Amino acid sequence: MAELREPDRPLWRTVVKPQWLGLLALALVLASVMTVFGVWQLGVYRSKTADATAQRAAAAPVGLRSLFSIDEGLPAKAVGRRVTVDGTWGPAADQLFIADREHDGKNGYWVVSPVKLSSTDAVMVVRGWVPSVSDPSAAAPSGPVRLTGTVIASEAEDSSGDAANGRVLSSLRIPTIVDLVPYRVYDAFVVQSTVDSGAVPSPAPAAVEPPPPPTDHAGWRNVAYAFQWWIFAAFTLWMWTRMVRDAHHSPEDPEDPDDVADGAVGAGGGAGGGAGGAGGDQVGEPVEPSGTVSA
Repeated sequence: MAELREPDRPLWRTVVKPQWLGLLALALVLASVMTVFGVWQLGVYRSKTADATAQRAAAAPVGLRSLFSIDEGLPAKAVGRRVTVDGTWGPAADQLFIADREHDGKNGYWVVSPVKLSSTDAVMVVRGWVPSVSDPSAAAPSGPVRLTGTVIASEAEDSSGDAANGRVLSSLRIPTIVDLVPYRVYDAFVVQSTVDSGAVPSPAPAAVEPPPPPTDHAGWRNVAYAFQWWIFAAFTLWMWTRMVRDAHHSPEDPEDPDDVADGAVGAGGGAGGGAGGAGGDQVGEPVEPSGTVSA
């Protein structure tokens, strides 16, 4: 079987032919439109995500125990939700402080107090910020309470080594706190926003803004559509490249003016050589006086 011989002409001579330049322009237009469609689909995804996250934060408060049970881990759907907590403030000895918390440019502590929901269950409530653990506003409250706040998750930093250093911790973590209180606690914190009923300490800790709610990734189908459009755009350009290479390696087009010119030059040279050869043969043969060539 004959091997595919690399063409003698350069690739750019095939590329600059009008039909391939026209197809390139069309391919670029189609790829541009597909890219824009992909960006638009990604924008739709971001819009849906932002709306879903905002709806979670703006939802009306619900009872904590109706959102999830103390026997289960913190579900993702509960983080960032506003909840109401009904119970009784726990003992002052169970109050904790989280160090290295800034408020209005000052370093201080978050005050975390338990709210007993029953004799065996409680939830840890971030009541606010104080400049020091001995500040009067850090005094632990007592008695029945009903409050509204936002559910937040434990922080990632490990503070298990702080338990031996008193009740000042370096991070907000339920796994550390469960060993410091004699009852079960929810696998979440509630950042207090208002006290709806019960005694309000005076002075009270400065209010703490809860961390931004996690992103609700809504509209994953739109992300898939975006990548689909971008793949189509890349395929369009790749297909044009493949077609040009195939045309470049195919036999020369006799209608190509350059190829025709090259062929004409070659044919002229061959014809001249043939004529010269024929003349040479005639000169070499003896001629008789009668004008006929002897056999």
